[in-house]
Amino acid sequence: MMKHVIKLPTLAGNNSEEKRKEIKTYFQSCYKRYESLFNIVADKDAYFQKADPLRHPIIFYYGHTATFFINKLKLAKIIDTRIDPNLESIFAVGVDEMSWDDLNDAHYEWPTLSQTQAYRDKVYTLVSELIDSLPLTLPITWESPWWVILMGIEHENIHLETSSVLIRQLPFESIREDRRWQECMQYGEAPQNELLEVTAGKVTLGKSKDAILFGWDNEYATHQADIPAFKASKYLTSNSEFLAFIQDGGYENDIFWCNEGRAWKTFTKAKHPLFWKKSENGYILRTLSRKIALPLNWPVEVNYLEAEAFCKWKSQKEGITVRLPAEDEYIRLQDVCDIPSYLEWRDRGETIANIDLEGFASSVPVDHYRHGDFYDVIGNAWQWSRTPIYPFEGFKVHPVYDDFTVPTFDGKHNLINGGSWISCGNLATQKSRYGFRRHFYQHAGFRYVESGYTEQVTTNSYTTDSIISQYCHFGWGENRLKVENYPAKCAGIALAYMKNRPKRKAFDIGCAIGRSTFELARGFDEVIGVDFSTRFIQEAQKLKENGILRYVMPTEGDLETFHEVSLTAFGLENECKKVAFWQADACNLKPIFKDFDLIFAGNLLDRLYDPKKFLDSIASRLNEGGLFIMTSPYTWQEESTPKEKWIGGYKKDGENVSTLEGLKEILEPQFELFDRQDIPFVIQETARKHQHTVAEMTVWKKR
Repeated sequence: MMKHVIKLPTLAGNNSEEKRKEIKTYFQSCYKRYESLFNIVADKDAYFQKADPLRHPIIFYYGHTATFFINKLKLAKIIDTRIDPNLESIFAVGVDEMSWDDLNDAHYEWPTLSQTQAYRDKVYTLVSELIDSLPLTLPITWESPWWVILMGIEHENIHLETSSVLIRQLPFESIREDRRWQECMQYGEAPQNELLEVTAGKVTLGKSKDAILFGWDNEYATHQADIPAFKASKYLTSNSEFLAFIQDGGYENDIFWCNEGRAWKTFTKAKHPLFWKKSENGYILRTLSRKIALPLNWPVEVNYLEAEAFCKWKSQKEGITVRLPAEDEYIRLQDVCDIPSYLEWRDRGETIANIDLEGFASSVPVDHYRHGDFYDVIGNAWQWSRTPIYPFEGFKVHPVYDDFTVPTFDGKHNLINGGSWISCGNLATQKSRYGFRRHFYQHAGFRYVESGYTEQVTTNSYTTDSIISQYCHFGWGENRLKVENYPAKCAGIALAYMKNRPKRKAFDIGCAIGRSTFELARGFDEVIGVDFSTRFIQEAQKLKENGILRYVMPTEGDLETFHEVSLTAFGLENECKKVAFWQADACNLKPIFKDFDLIFAGNLLDRLYDPKKFLDSIASRLNEGGLFIMTSPYTWQEESTPKEKWIGGYKKDGENVSTLEGLKEILEPQFELFDRQDIPFVIQETARKHQHTVAEMTVWKKR
């Protein structure tokens, strides 16, 4: 096999120019490697077929990783101009089956493959030139623009893996073999698995901000635990082991399945793992580009629900209690086996595991790579953990990618450990942490443990992030200054303006936690709320789905109060069916957002990176005679909006230019300003600290 040997750069060094060359080589190699994966898809029409009904066609993923570079570089103010705003809107969001993902085929006119490739080529050139010219100071830190470039590369490495899973689900006739993606040809009987002792010890997870390799936000800070002795399976669970579970009626016997697992089985009608196909002579395994007789000695690839059911079946069969390992136990196993760090084995030029595309473009036998007394402690296939992904103590969100991990802190995403054959870059490092939905298919299997360890990890149902909590309270709480709830008041005023007008569909841009969206639904048939922050949308969606929102507010020092919001208490329980929440960039909205009778933008204008571009797009989305209502305190700041893009609040030729004057200049060709008023609002930080502000509401009628 032609190895894809591409080493993850370190963040430190003594020579900035050498580091620049290293990062450029890494970027270009990873970018081209990603494109080479898609060469396996021989039929261009297959790019536009859904390999998975809950995911976009693979054309989305082919464009998405390139768009990510532009969107993040733009957000970080490293570049000022987009390459293709339309494609960068289409390819922006929709990768993790979140409830706010827009997966409706009718909403998309996908670009052709050649158009997408042309776009990718332009991004390749732009990023390459940026690497050549961007000032570089070592070491690279979170605050460095180079961190954003590395983030884009590692984001594409993630999609190298997830896209390969989707390609395995495409119709086989649309696939071809490629010598750059050569698969293992070693098949045979599986070794007899057994449980081996793992000694007790303390584990330390997480890393510090001065770590030498790039990491995602959830990897930082620390977690420690004392792990009692336990037993772990010598090998990953093989296809042969899992076949015995199937042959013993494991999929038919609901006693082995949790409620979520039973619901998944009913929905999918699964009788065996996704990549297995029943044949006259047994089972066929679908690999990346081949169909082969089921290799009994390869690790089985299943989702968490299947792995958990197997453990319950095995426990009953053998009269012991086996289960999936906790994350802490997996780390203890890694420590006991003395797995060298990524840089240690990479710098020595060793191949110690089927990982980082060092071996094959497929799994290999479970007894091929030995690590101490165990095998495949890292590599070959990811290993499901029973641990839902959670933040370490001291966790902080990276401001350029605030929705990478936080949406997965929902108790519905479990950690996978160890990496697979195609886990590259950060994914191949020992400190990486990735959580996936329990029904999700990755190149993931499992090993089982016999253990009595109880994890000291809690999933707090109360939102504790200070900014999120402030906005929860701003939207749904009352303040001590007795100022009327701002989003509710704005929505009420908007409905009064709409009294004798059609109220079919409203658009709430910058909806935050959704109060104004729900309030507008009192009068509208349909309301779409969008916000740039996925964390805000997550909370709004949680409220829509559950009818309840819980959050914590600081009062003084370390003291806190707990709040619970109920839609029923506000008389909004019936509005749930009329609202929808999506993540979106107000300055680059998708074309599907159109045909509105009302567009409301609350306290948004002076936080946009290109407010004129936003305003220029409004008229085309509004029906004739429709209203555009906007509120803003006009607090222009360069950290939000480059000064040359301010609508007002500056001097021109020695004269003051107000924001209202700037709005009139932009909007009056297509709108008539027919009302304006002041509306106060309060943002509470603690029990005795409040921000009291007065916004201006302007009401514009489309001509």
